[in-house]
Amino acid sequence: MWKYIGKRLLQAIPLLFVISFIVFALIQLAPFDVVDTLTTPNMTQEQIDFLREKHGLNDPFFVQYFRWLFNIFQGDFGKSLITQTDISAELAKKIPNTLMIVLPAYLTSLILASFLGLVAAANKGKFWDKFINVIASVGMGTPTFWFGMLLIYLFGYKLGWLPIIGMYSSGQEGNILDLLRHIVLPYLTLIIAYFPELLRYIRASAIEQVNEDYVTVQRAFHASQSEIFLGHVLRNIWIPIVTRVGQALPMFVTGAIITENIYGWPGIGTYLTSATNNLDYPIIMAVLLLSSSLVIIGNLLSDVLYSIVDPRIRKASEA
Repeated sequence: MWKYIGKRLLQAIPLLFVISFIVFALIQLAPFDVVDTLTTPNMTQEQIDFLREKHGLNDPFFVQYFRWLFNIFQGDFGKSLITQTDISAELAKKIPNTLMIVLPAYLTSLILASFLGLVAAANKGKFWDKFINVIASVGMGTPTFWFGMLLIYLFGYKLGWLPIIGMYSSGQEGNILDLLRHIVLPYLTLIIAYFPELLRYIRASAIEQVNEDYVTVQRAFHASQSEIFLGHVLRNIWIPIVTRVGQALPMFVTGAIITENIYGWPGIGTYLTSATNNLDYPIIMAVLLLSSSLVIIGNLLSDVLYSIVDPRIRKASEA
């Protein structure tokens, strides 16, 4: 197991370097740079040149890249151009805020999708299968921002049951009950964002398993539907489910951009949106590098989970 994990890690490290280079190069190709965000119309050319020298923009491309990379290895993503706050410290505060709404919503969606996907496969072509498929289709066709605004109007404005913006009410910072009330609407919105696609995916995987020979054999031995689907089909769809979980890892950081902006939630989504609007390149580069790296780590995680769920994959790769 550890030999397999080590092998996959060694394969992932070069990709992480490639990603860091691409992220840095793309920012360098942008039509604006750091100085453009700092200059004012009344600045002299000497002041502008001083800013370029101060931020190292006159250095060769590779000098700037390796300096940036060296700082990242030390955990330093730089400072925001607008607020001059430490980006690493801000990410350390905002990532848990994002996970606070994304992780519960994704786990809930995964559990619901697994249950309903198995129900649909067990009733393939019948009423429940068609009904569940309609639910998935309607959910996939529902824009997240529209559903979020609908929840705000209904539960926040008309009924007044739940707060509609921020993480805490004014003066309630640190109040767990107030925090939970603020989480409800973003949580429900994200379920609508994640659940339909997961349901479609798991339903298709379960139906594919229903057509396998082992299901026919189980039915020939008069096994019940619950025994077949809970004891065999569910176990065999774990590999495609693991694929989705691995691919979802980047989403745990940047997968709630729309929802966070709707509710003013202080997570990575609002942080990145604000940085983009202000052309705050150090923040944009940090978040892009983080999310891109999580794609590689997510694929690595999927491979490792594959080897746990199905040891044949690990043995084949070690051979």
